Amino acid sequence: MQADPASERIWTAALIVIGDEILSGRTQDRNIAQLATWLNVQGIRLAEVRVVADQPDAIAEAVNTLRARNDYLFTTGGIGPTHDDITVDAIAAALGVAVIEHPEARAILEDYYTTRGGVTPARARMARTPEGASLIPNRVSGAPGIRIGNIFIMAGVPHITAGMLDALTGTLEGGRPVVSGTVGCWVGESEVADLLRATEKAHEGVAIGSYPFFREGRTGANFVVRSPDPALMETCLADLTRALQATGRDVVPGGI
Repeated sequence: MQADPASERIWTAALIVIGDEILSGRTQDRNIAQLATWLNVQGIRLAEVRVVADQPDAIAEAVNTLRARNDYLFTTGGIGPTHDDITVDAIAAALGVAVIEHPEARAILEDYYTTRGGVTPARARMARTPEGASLIPNRVSGAPGIRIGNIFIMAGVPHITAGMLDALTGTLEGGRPVVSGTVGCWVGESEVADLLRATEKAHEGVAIGSYPFFREGRTGANFVVRSPDPALMETCLADLTRALQATGRDVVPGGI
């Protein structure tokens, strides 16, 4: 049966991680990995990531660059209640639209903070959106995320980001989900570089990632085979296993 051309299209997304605290090293970002994993399930590839300081011009430039060359753009960070949470303003400026108080977002905050001290002026900032935006539900802390065009503006706190991604599951158009399989081997990455390259070349539509490590006083590597075609992935993984074993090495299914 001929494959549906739409299912073969590669859908891409970019992520802008916003925050001086990330660039200073005070906070370690965890959203890149969780977004990449979530996107794979949606059939979308995370193509690029940029970390940007809390500077309006830098945010706006990154937004306009990355939204133009990807199907989707996600941002994390800078949408809280404090004065230095400037993501909404910067993205509105990038799009050339006004910032408004979103009535639905305001109602959500009023309800959430009814027994939590009410909506203070600081908390009310979390109802501000670029004009024309819709909301991303936030079941964790009330304040919603924001969608405008192909841009998804989300919180920087990882567990809140995870809740917003859960709310978006199944709502984005994408291709076939990427599946993966892993094997591990006590071998130096450079020793099998040609073998990896040849195996990948022999299986069009498959990518092989190599992840070396030093453990227990020995050098090893895990090899991850990825493809949107489960059967192709399994075939390549089996061929890679046989090729490694043919060099006299033990292979550990699932990785070391």
